[in-house]
Amino acid sequence: MPTIVVEVMPKAELLDPQGKAVAGALGRLGQTQSALANVTGVRVGKRFEISIEGEADADALAAVRELADTVLSNSVIEDVVGIHVQDAPSSAVA
Repeated sequence: MPTIVVEVMPKAELLDPQGKAVAGALGRLGQTQSALANVTGVRVGKRFEISIEGEADADALAAVRELADTVLSNSVIEDVVGIHVQDAPSSAVA
């Protein structure tokens, strides 16, 4: 059963208060963890994983694109930045 991933992000020209809060927290952590000291910004978005029956062909991707544009995102404040078919799930998380 294929999984189609939809990624939605706030529009670049809009403020991202959640991303700003995460960046602030990382900045505070960076004082004790040098790997975080170089983080200069964070934007927080949404990821949807949609499982479908059948093949993830052009028609399925077009239907998911329509779903993403009309239901999964608010076009006033968000952009759909990616739609792709996920590879087989991996057992390891990076």
